[in-house]
Amino acid sequence: MTKKDMAIISLGVLLLGTAVAGGAGWYSEHRRTVDLESQVKELKKQEKRSAVDRSISSQMEKIAYQQMEISDEQREEAIEQTRIANEMRAQSEIERQNAINAEQNAVASEKKAVEASVVAETQRKMAEHQRVQAEFSKRVADSLSYVALGRSLGSLSTIQYQAGHTDISDILTYASYIYTRRYGGDVYKPDVLQALMQSSQSKTSWVAHLGCVSAIALMPKNDNKLVSVSTYGEIALHERKGNQLQSKTLFADKSYDFRDVYVDPSTSNIYAVSRSGHLAIVTSGGVEMIYLDQMPHPMALTTMDEGKFLLIAGDQDLAVLDVKTNKILKNRHLDYNITSVSRYDYCPLLFDDKGRSHLVRTIDNIKTDKVPVKGRITAYASSKKSGLEAYGTSDGTLYVINKQGNVRQLIGHKSRISKIKINGMLVYSSSFDGTLNLWMANDTKIEPIQLFSEDAWIMNFAFDGSKNNVWTGTQNGKLTSALISVPMMVERVRGKLKRDLTADEWAYFIGERIPYESFTGKKQ
Repeated sequence: MTKKDMAIISLGVLLLGTAVAGGAGWYSEHRRTVDLESQVKELKKQEKRSAVDRSISSQMEKIAYQQMEISDEQREEAIEQTRIANEMRAQSEIERQNAINAEQNAVASEKKAVEASVVAETQRKMAEHQRVQAEFSKRVADSLSYVALGRSLGSLSTIQYQAGHTDISDILTYASYIYTRRYGGDVYKPDVLQALMQSSQSKTSWVAHLGCVSAIALMPKNDNKLVSVSTYGEIALHERKGNQLQSKTLFADKSYDFRDVYVDPSTSNIYAVSRSGHLAIVTSGGVEMIYLDQMPHPMALTTMDEGKFLLIAGDQDLAVLDVKTNKILKNRHLDYNITSVSRYDYCPLLFDDKGRSHLVRTIDNIKTDKVPVKGRITAYASSKKSGLEAYGTSDGTLYVINKQGNVRQLIGHKSRISKIKINGMLVYSSSFDGTLNLWMANDTKIEPIQLFSEDAWIMNFAFDGSKNNVWTGTQNGKLTSALISVPMMVERVRGKLKRDLTADEWAYFIGERIPYESFTGKKQ
């Protein structure tokens, strides 16, 4: 290639470069012009939109001003309403406070009225209480006065009876009972009760044995028929008819020494045990004598297993007899001395000379306990109904224990207590001092009430089925029947009254301040 060609090519390349560069410049300018025109157009559009926006803003501003004016008006109206509401609330508060004050005044007035009413009611009640108290005090005073009068009349009755004035004595006895009972006194007080027993002639005695009456037992289903045994070997059957006692000797042999007797309620067979070591069985066919070869000195009889068996007790021995076959089933020797025999919980209860008791469930099942009282126990009784227990001792002391376990020592007998019976809260006891006493176990102070006395040891006693009468047997061979029912004694005394007291007798024995009354129901 020549230099000319190279110059041409270089010139061509230069021209082409210049052309390309000019084209690129034109295109760049053209492009900028187009962009500016586009920007002008966009600015014009924005200017139009801004004009619209300014127009809208102007309109919105006008609307806002209008709303502000409306809001201001509403605010002013609200302020006015608030002011009015505040004024109304203030007025309401004033009225509410006035209402509260009025209510408080009303409550205060009502309270004062109630207080005044309460004071008036209290004063009325106090006045009523004082009146009732005065009346009660008067009644108490009157009652005490009349009860004292009743006891006094009982004493006067005894004096008149001993003087032989039985008609006056009977009237005073009845009056003693009437005033005591009417005014809540205790008709079992000695003055009243002994006057009733005396005037009712409730006690009747008969000599029934040559020897000491050691035991008695009522025959089944007959309160006037009983059997008794003596230390002189006698077994006798008795029947009371009025004031007469018809006796029949069933067995008599002074070589025997009978100490206890039992009558089988189902067969009426009579069992009598002798210290000689024999058991006599009296049936409709006669008398059978059984020798107790393993019991040197028997002394007591009692039942076992609901009467199916008879327990025979000696000084240190026991034997069981079948009452159907009348055969000894079993014997047992004891290592202690028996001092008395009683019953507890439907079972035999033995007492020994060491201060112990022995409950016999069976002859092989004997429970031993310590006796809760002092002394040698010679008699015992208990009551499931009242919960009472009573222990009698050889020195005459009686102990009564209630169901709470409280022990009370009672003094009234002078020597050995031979028998005890309990009927509810009444405790009966007999003694070798010759007395049969009644004790009221529910009294605060328990004192003996002597039902009657004998001139010999009372060895035993028994109630009839109704428990209105008691039978006693004494050392000198006497049997005694005594009525112990107060209602029956009262009826008997009332039936004996032949007249009323005269006015002078009334004034002398009862007193002029006590209104006169008839005890016979007859008009004066």
